[in-house]
Formats: sequence, structure tokens, C-alpha cells
Amino acid sequence: MTTRIVLCFPVEDHHVDQLAAVSDNIEVVNAGQKSIAEEIHSADVFFGHAKVPIAWEDVVSAGRLKWIQSSAAGLDHCLKPSVINSDIIVTSVSGLFANQVAETTMALMFGVIRSLPTFFNAYKIREFVRRPTMDFHGKTVGIIGFGGNGRRIAEVLAPFGNRILATDMFPWDKPDHVDELLPEDQLESVLSRSDIAILCMPLNDQTHHMIDAKMLATMPVGRIVINVARGPVMNEDDLIAAL
Repeated sequence: MTTRIVLCFPVEDHHVDQLAAVSDNIEVVNAGQKSIAEEIHSADVFFGHAKVPIAWEDVVSAGRLKWIQSSAAGLDHCLKPSVINSDIIVTSVSGLFANQVAETTMALMFGVIRSLPTFFNAYKIREFVRRPTMDFHGKTVGIIGFGGNGRRIAEVLAPFGNRILATDMFPWDKPDHVDELLPEDQLESVLSRSDIAILCMPLNDQTHHMIDAKMLATMPVGRIVINVARGPVMNEDDLIAAL
């Protein structure tokens, strides 16, 4: 019996060939975003991240799909009620891109602290004058969501010697370089004490619009929020109103 693996993430032909070479009983289909909504109905294994609407109830009802391997850490694109209530195995690549996320976080954070956009714009008009910037030294950093990405960000921050707070649904195994690892119901406490809040939580029903007007109000004026999670973890209207 042939196992049909349907891919939906950027791959090259040699990647497809490598998968197909594993067994004579494997068929690999590189569907991409254009064809995934159709091809997934005849998949035994789905590997990727569909960014187009998928009729998950129909996929589950067909009874063929056995395994969803997300190509991202987040599962919001596939972890729908019909999938949750089925026998389909769902796995992710949590932490796979932790280095890249941590590096991006550092770039964004220091870019804001040292006012790099202001200086880049000034350079374009050949304006070389002193402008105020902030210092990272002495700042308290709050990491919201302490999974693979959050833990790696804390590791990268550790040598700077800043106070690091974190909150997570599963507040276990606190590293020595993190001062406090608190349960998610302590989010308000962490935000109120953070000069810089870094959002790393997954997007689900519990975290959708988690950062709203109430939470933003706990942070004093001038604090920094960096979102390297999914956009909808923040209430955009509340964010705009708070700026």
C-alpha cells in the first residue's frame, strides 16, 4: 500500500526526491499553497503549513489523513475542533527556528532601543546630529510564552545580565538565568514589571487577543513590546489606541 505524503511549504526538487527515496511505497506530492486545499483530501500524511482555507471537517470525515506534521511551531493553522476530536496525530517543529527567532528579536529590540530607524532616516538626508537613545543595561525583560523560542531568547539575553521574567502555561524547569518563571495567570504582574515585553506564545483560543487594552495599560508609558508570535495574540485596535 502506497503512503501519500502531501507537502505544503517551500521545498526544492531534491528534497522531494530524498523523501521519495526512503521507500518504494511512498508517493510525495509537492502541492504548495495553490493545490493544498484539493490535494490534502487524498493525503495520508500532511507536512507543511496551509495558509489557504482548508475544509478540515471534510478531511477528517474522509478518514484517510493519519498524521499532520506542521512545518512551523504554531499549530493554529490546523488544530481545529474536528482535528482535535479525531485520531489524527498532530506534531510540530517547536524550537526548530528558535535561533532565527531569537536573532530577529535581538535585532528588533536593539533597533528600537538605539533608535536605529531614526538614524537611518537621518543618514538618508545627510543629517548627522546627536539624538537621544535608550540603554539596554538595567532593563527588565518579560518573556510571554516560554516554549522553544522563549527559552532560546532567554539564553541569548542571559550574558547581558538583565533581569529576566517569564510566564507560561507550563511554568516548569526554570533556568538559572531566568529570575522568575510564573504561570500564565501572572501575565499582568510580569507586564507591569517589564521594561521590554517579548511575545512568544502560540496562537490559540486562550491567547487570541491576550494582549488587550487592560494588559497594555499595566505597562508604563515608554515600555517596549516586541511580538515574534502570531499577530492576533495582540488586539490591534487596542494597540493602536494605546499608542
